[in-house]
Amino acid sequence: MTNVESLSHTELVEVVTKQSSLLERQASEIVELKAQLKWFQNQIFGRKSERRLAGDSKYVQLTLGSLLEEETPPTPTETVKEYQRRIKPEKLSESSEDESGLRFSSDVPVKTIPLKPEEVADLKEGEDYEVIGEKVTHRLAQRPASYVVLKYVRPVVKLKSDKVVSHPAPSGVFDRSFADVSLVAGILVDKFQYHLPLYRQHQRLAAGGVTISRQTLTNL
Repeated sequence: MTNVESLSHTELVEVVTKQSSLLERQASEIVELKAQLKWFQNQIFGRKSERRLAGDSKYVQLTLGSLLEEETPPTPTETVKEYQRRIKPEKLSESSEDESGLRFSSDVPVKTIPLKPEEVADLKEGEDYEVIGEKVTHRLAQRPASYVVLKYVRPVVKLKSDKVVSHPAPSGVFDRSFADVSLVAGILVDKFQYHLPLYRQHQRLAAGGVTISRQTLTNL
């Protein structure tokens, strides 16, 4: 141990300075150790989360989850246009007098098929029974596409003046073409309005009994 009495003034000042520096360093280490000790106590005996209440101004660090919760933008929303749902009509039974389930215009041909009960098959109307009403049931049927050949018969007539005359041949859409205007119009409507290619129309013609090459059909 250094004998203070044997030290000179300069040496005494140097010793005091070193002791002061040592005390300051130790005091700083004590503060740091206390902070570490408190942190360990919180981890073992207290809350392990680093969250602190707003009043704990000493602790301002937050967890990553807290930062993400605060910075996460709200879920985007969109406004859906309101619409009205159409109510489906109730299914009508066959005994209904007014079946509105099938809708068709007046251009659709209607074939009426009378059906009599078996009980009046051998009876005479007006004498043995009377009709007091009727029930109507519609069914949508389909017939395959049909083609017809227009046969123009032009008689050749010889007049008394020895002049031979005949009715001129009907004019067509194209010169020297056997296609009627209705056939050309049907091909164009099927191709451009209903998007039916020519090779399928050719198959339909063949199924209808008409023999024609696809090249001829294209040149119509």
